[in-house]
Amino acid sequence: MRTQFTLKCTECKEENYTLTKDKKTHPDRMEVLKYCPICKKHTTHKEKK
Repeated sequence: MRTQFTLKCTECKEENYTLTKDKKTHPDRMEVLKYCPICKKHTTHKEKK
């Protein structure tokens, strides 16, 4: 079963992306380098609580 979650920028704290993941294969919180349109650069995005 895939669950939906939101990624939040670590610099400006905006929620920019919505993704899905399989909790069985990835039980930990995700951390991804993505483009932030508010900061206008690539920043680290972490899975929201």
